[in-house]
Amino acid sequence: MLMNRLRRIATIASLLASSTGAHAQVNDAQATPRTFTLGEALQYAVDHYPTVRAALEHVNASTANVSVAKTAYLPRFEALWQTNRATANNIFGQLLPQSTIPALSGPVLLSASSQSVWGSAAGGLFSWEPFDFGLRAATVHEAEAGVVRARAEEGLTRLGVQNAVGVAFLGVISAQQAVTAAEADVERRQTLSRAAQTLADNQLRPGAEASRASAERAAAQTRAIQARQVLVMAQVTLSQVLGIVDGPVDVNAAGLLDEVPTVAPQTVSPPGHPLVQSSQAAVDVARAREDVLAQTNRPHVYLQSSAFARGSGANPDGQFDGGADGLGLERANWAAGVQVVVPNLFDFASLRSQRAAAGALTRAESARYDEAVLGVTGQQRMADAALAAALAIAQNTPVQLAAAQQSEAQARARYDAGLANIIEVAEAQNLLANAEYQNAVARVDVWRTLLAQAVARGDAASFIELVRTSGVP
Repeated sequence: MLMNRLRRIATIASLLASSTGAHAQVNDAQATPRTFTLGEALQYAVDHYPTVRAALEHVNASTANVSVAKTAYLPRFEALWQTNRATANNIFGQLLPQSTIPALSGPVLLSASSQSVWGSAAGGLFSWEPFDFGLRAATVHEAEAGVVRARAEEGLTRLGVQNAVGVAFLGVISAQQAVTAAEADVERRQTLSRAAQTLADNQLRPGAEASRASAERAAAQTRAIQARQVLVMAQVTLSQVLGIVDGPVDVNAAGLLDEVPTVAPQTVSPPGHPLVQSSQAAVDVARAREDVLAQTNRPHVYLQSSAFARGSGANPDGQFDGGADGLGLERANWAAGVQVVVPNLFDFASLRSQRAAAGALTRAESARYDEAVLGVTGQQRMADAALAAALAIAQNTPVQLAAAQQSEAQARARYDAGLANIIEVAEAQNLLANAEYQNAVARVDVWRTLLAQAVARGDAASFIELVRTSGVP
């Protein structure tokens, strides 16, 4: 679960790279590549990759939501000015609450009239809820929990991007080592092919050996072409995860393969991992939502005061004033009091169902938290085992390389002396090419497993510090 989430960005970038690789290969060959060290690549990605920027904006949005929730503590003041031209035909009787028919005040006139007059009104209403039995506090707490979750998700996104960039960066170095080993193999095969052809031309060796040497040389050249293709694709992938779309990139691996690092990042307990923190934040958000629902059906107490004035061109005796009468404010009033609002009593069934759903969601998030802890713990153990194996392999590959070099030299000497055939030399050269590549990649694998260990602990900063203290740019 953990590595699947952390590899999501790298997988998307790889798909993009595979779909655009051929086009990028043609265009990139015409541009000067941008070169990054490992530390620069990790920092550039978290500063520029779109997913990280989006996560930061989610944090900003969640922080703004807290401010919005806190505004519920502020009083409200609403003001109104109204001018209208209307008739004044009032009628006695009750009207059910609605929002279609305008309200009409005043006495019922003796007869109806189509004559209209001016009317005006102005007023202001001040309303403040001094206490609410915990609803606003629960709403603010829910918004604050959302901020914590957004920050944890941002940390997880940042970790995923750094992991993707580190893997892509080391992938480019591995591809470079493959190209170097393949080209060295081609050079040895060419030397052997020329020697075998010379001996065959002088009838000192059968022609079949020259043909075999030429076939081995051609196969080595094919492997070199494939290795260079893999290198270009690795560079495209690195540019994708760095968020660079305007040209190719290259890596500066100075010092990275000089020695094998032996200091591992410091251990971080599972609760400190961004994935676990994000899961815990999701639990807190769900619990905060339960608290909000628990306070929803509480009464609301408001302190209110209002001042207002009206004017009308209609008189109680049924006479209508002409001209601009009614545009002025003729009568003023004020009011102050306490209002208690009881929510809809019949919402209890709906709220009960909503609370049940919120409780189920909390339990589900708690289960996901437990799963995250299990996943992080297991990933840490696997990363530790992978690092131990990579270190052991890195110590063994120099021995393997030295033996392969000696074997190839002896096979070539035996061939030159006429004591061995071309097949023995070809096998020795295959062994040497493989040993050269494994020896170079073994050091890269140590860095790769150190990165995996840091990611499993949710602490990419420790890997960056290890890179810095190891003398790598």
